Amino acid sequence: MYKLNQNETPLFDALKEYVDRETLPFHVPGHKKGLGMDEEFRSFIGDNAFKIDVTVFKLVDSLHHPTGPIKKAQELAADAYGADAAFYSMHGTSGAIQAMIMSVVSQGDKLIIPRNVHKSITAGIILSGAVPVYMQPELDRTLGIAHGVSPETVRETLEANPDAKAVLIINPTYYGVATNIEEIVEIVHSYDIPLIVDEAHGPHLKFNEKLPMSAMEAGADICAQSTHKIIGAMTQASLLQVRGERVSIPRVKQMLSLLQTTSPSYVLMASLDCSRRQIAINGTELLDKSIELASYVRTEVNKIPGFYCFGEEVLGVDGAYSFDPTKITISCRDLGITGYDLDMILSNKYHIQMELSDLYNVLAVGSFGDTQEGMDKLLDALREISEDYYGEGKRLSDFLDIPKIPKQILLPRDAFYSDKVSVKISESVGMTSGEFLMAYPPGIPILCPGEIITQEIVDYVYELKRVGLYVQGTEDSEVEYIKVVK
Repeated sequence: MYKLNQNETPLFDALKEYVDRETLPFHVPGHKKGLGMDEEFRSFIGDNAFKIDVTVFKLVDSLHHPTGPIKKAQELAADAYGADAAFYSMHGTSGAIQAMIMSVVSQGDKLIIPRNVHKSITAGIILSGAVPVYMQPELDRTLGIAHGVSPETVRETLEANPDAKAVLIINPTYYGVATNIEEIVEIVHSYDIPLIVDEAHGPHLKFNEKLPMSAMEAGADICAQSTHKIIGAMTQASLLQVRGERVSIPRVKQMLSLLQTTSPSYVLMASLDCSRRQIAINGTELLDKSIELASYVRTEVNKIPGFYCFGEEVLGVDGAYSFDPTKITISCRDLGITGYDLDMILSNKYHIQMELSDLYNVLAVGSFGDTQEGMDKLLDALREISEDYYGEGKRLSDFLDIPKIPKQILLPRDAFYSDKVSVKISESVGMTSGEFLMAYPPGIPILCPGEIITQEIVDYVYELKRVGLYVQGTEDSEVEYIKVVK
């Protein structure tokens, strides 16, 4: 299955060797193995993390010019995922995504992307100077969420933009829904351009057959993965996987070096090294347990009045080809409370912290760290909340159909760096937006920087506010004013 010995952890081993040598540190960081650290913080954290919090030297290698254990650790990550090369990102998945975009497009190049992208993708477009061409993802009106883009949408967008330099998709979504990525790979490669994938929520997919297909398995050219979100690496530690046929591996390395700190955390990199070993060796078994627990919760939630937790029944429509059952999305719209309300009740009353909330839902992310006891605590809380609220309120209204994507007359980069003035939204028709405007649900921008504000968009904003739905993104938190290009 693997070409390399996935039991190895070369970087972690090098750091332990440094500790075992009882090396006297005259290097940064200044806490010198924790001896110079604040006593309360050191006592809470423990000594070992400080002992391996080191800087660049030969024994532990350099992230920017790896020749030793970091080089070997990245080779093991590539082998585990079936990539030609893998890179550690100490700038999180946001940094990996920015590097990914800057590796395939430059100033003026067209990049085809979904409309509901993470802000890191927008940042990558601003940094690169690329021209975004938007695809509308498929929407689920009942759940109030966006699914993936369909293969047919990708095909039609490429037919209309055959000069595009790359296509980017989000797969799977935050809520665990995946599109038919294999078919999209085939469509994109027929134009001999790369498919790049925001796989932030899918670093575990390759390691269990009950999960959707991973980007690398499907033949994608480059993908960014939030290994800290799901498979055990520490927060801020992510991976960038690359295939070299349509993407220049040296250019990817160059872009990462441009964006990343020259003082990366060896503690975080060691956690990446070890989490890769864990998922490569024990992933199937660990994910079986996660899937079983999450499926148990899904079944039980659907017995509680006022709650709904979707599963594979949402599949079979455009943009929803397969489903990651470790994602637990709990809809509370039948209770007459918002997802934000439910999030706060769970946090403040029951001390249960969810991953996110939107107008209709809360999301629980299943992982190796879950227990039966923890899942039962969540279910007991939901049962009590149902007793308190079921039948007391009115079901939340459906989200409104979003306006057409407006005309873009400035690159996002140019709009971002332009002089801007604040005007009343009611008086902004015909002006060029200098910021974002988003509707929740379904969490898709109505306006992006550089786009013309239309009367349809202004009317939509006021209608959203009238029916009590959420609109945000502007610097003005009340969304009465919007910044436009001067």
